[in-house]
Amino acid sequence: MLNAAMTDMIATNRTTAILGMGATGLSVARYLSAMGQSFVIADSRQQPPNLATVQQQYPDAPLMVGPFADDLLLGFDTVVVSPGISLAEPALVVARQQGVRLVGDVELFLAQAKAPVILITGSNGKSTVTQLVGEMAQTAGLSVGIGGNLGTPMLDLLDDAHQLYVIEVSSFQLELVNDTRGAIAGLLNISPDHMDRYANLQQYHKAKHRIYRGSSTVIINRQDPLTNPLLSQGVTVRSFGLNRPDLDCFGVIEEEGEVWLARGLELLMPAADVAIKGSHNRANALAALALGHAAGIDMSAMLQTLKVFTGLPHRCEYVATIDQAVYIDDSKGTNVGATLAAINGFGEEGRAHLILLAGGQGKGQDFSELNTPVSRFVKQVILFGQDAAQIAAALDGSRPVTFVDSLSAAVAKARAVAEAGDIVLLSPACASFDMFSGFEDRGRSFKREVLAVAS
Repeated sequence: MLNAAMTDMIATNRTTAILGMGATGLSVARYLSAMGQSFVIADSRQQPPNLATVQQQYPDAPLMVGPFADDLLLGFDTVVVSPGISLAEPALVVARQQGVRLVGDVELFLAQAKAPVILITGSNGKSTVTQLVGEMAQTAGLSVGIGGNLGTPMLDLLDDAHQLYVIEVSSFQLELVNDTRGAIAGLLNISPDHMDRYANLQQYHKAKHRIYRGSSTVIINRQDPLTNPLLSQGVTVRSFGLNRPDLDCFGVIEEEGEVWLARGLELLMPAADVAIKGSHNRANALAALALGHAAGIDMSAMLQTLKVFTGLPHRCEYVATIDQAVYIDDSKGTNVGATLAAINGFGEEGRAHLILLAGGQGKGQDFSELNTPVSRFVKQVILFGQDAAQIAAALDGSRPVTFVDSLSAAVAKARAVAEAGDIVLLSPACASFDMFSGFEDRGRSFKREVLAVAS
């Protein structure tokens, strides 16, 4: 039986429901409103962050807050689901069983976008690559919409003047994608993430691979077998990797002692000239070149961009040098894969010169993969936050571990042990919500502490 609140909603003859009042939900409301389509909007939280905005901007739209009843959606034809809401939510399970159409913002966006679309996903690096490809297109003189899971919600980017869209998509957004309508699709890498939402890596892998459905060209990481697609004939597949590339693919070639970015046998630019540093960022640069090339972006414009693009905040971002020790903010390293990339990216063989600051909410991850790179490149591990003990238990004890109760104390400890040539690396391998409002808040806090010492 329908609850009373929803009976009132359905009496309005509105057949579309929006679930979630976050940034995506608001963008859907703006989109549907601009299309002249009525809707209702609901959020399982009693006090959603944008409740006042919804009430002010859409006073005629029925809304409901609080836990979803199982029969909440049975009177609707279509439900637009925000990515933060699991499809295992009982109200969505029941709705699906009864034939209610569930869609996400990706499907709505692709149905309206009139310019070519590049979709980018991956466990790590997707925001950097999205922004980098977007700036490459801008340097080439194109009008481009850049956003999605990064920055501006994709529905807010729709503009008939755009000549290209470069869109970051998360696994959550991909769960409802059935057809990318000929988009260029890039899957950068896959490592365990969001294991609090997915039952296992296979389920997460399956969600990521939905980016390939209906794509015209796919870009894969040839050094990560989990990115390899199962595709029908007729789809163009190109790859990138930190090794020698095949024809029409991107990689690196060593020539007379210098490492070059290359397309096939064509040397493009010295790797040392890429502004974003670390081997993981070199891979990001190659992925961007592969995606941009597939979209027809001018090569000289792309190479020019690589020389000046310094990266995004909190993603292996340089903060300061104090007493010849470098401090790096990788607060966006919210999973083990990201922290592995950062450690390996800044590591140097035969030299343990990293001081790793890590910890937070582990989201059910297995931290044992950190053990090998920590033993190779890290001289001191400083742990904080809710699951610090789990990280310590996964390490073999070959490197000293110190527990602290705050990020401020972690910076102070790092300052005490850092020597000339060391790198102090905040790359937590964890979510931040035990101590901060998000990874940005954590990164800003780290910067404040470091810069206070530097001054």
